[in-house]
Amino acid sequence: MLTIVFDLDGTLVDTAPDLIGTLNLIFTQHGLSAVPLEASRPLIGGDARAMIERALVAEGRNPSAADVDALYAPFIAHYAARIADRSRAYPQVEMALDRLAERGHQLAVCTNKLEWLSKRLLDTLHLAGRFAAICGQDTFGVQKSDPEIFRQTVRRAGGDPKRAVMVGDSATDLRTARAAGAPVIAVDFGYADVPVATLGPDRVISSFAALPGAVADLASAKNMVDDQAFIGHKS
Repeated sequence: MLTIVFDLDGTLVDTAPDLIGTLNLIFTQHGLSAVPLEASRPLIGGDARAMIERALVAEGRNPSAADVDALYAPFIAHYAARIADRSRAYPQVEMALDRLAERGHQLAVCTNKLEWLSKRLLDTLHLAGRFAAICGQDTFGVQKSDPEIFRQTVRRAGGDPKRAVMVGDSATDLRTARAAGAPVIAVDFGYADVPVATLGPDRVISSFAALPGAVADLASAKNMVDDQAFIGHKS
């Protein structure tokens, strides 16, 4: 049995429409220019504060901490109210989670989103009950890419960090898992600003339909499971 730890934004759920929609609303309220959705997806890596700062820098500004703080509180308030207006789980997420759970794996979420926002999002999308732990940047007082958030998430889910796999979409996810000594499956449809294959993950998938097989292949290659029936089942 493994613990499969998922990033949230850009991995499990396409949250960009609501995140960038909220960002643009707050920006325009403060006399700033809106940012286009597609061009701004790479801004999402990290937490909301980092996203706001990156967006200001992209606008040619040199924001102070006070500048970011002035936008952060209204951003969180508005985003919480519209957290899943347009955000949706990626295709075949539920099928993949069901298949992994059927094989006895524990599932967890490790994100730099605030924990209460993460739980609200996943609950609204009827996904929260599938995870043994949902942990955010405020859960343990550390955030990715500090490996301790990964280890503590695995432990909260009832697992062993030595028998865990990270599924993510960004360099931050890879750095976190590598620092924790865990293998990484990268999705290539998320918010990374470079092709994820160039970051050196153990596996790359283009659809959640491929995730159960990738976990089985990776577990076999890393000698992480003993169940030969499981290893032999690649679908």
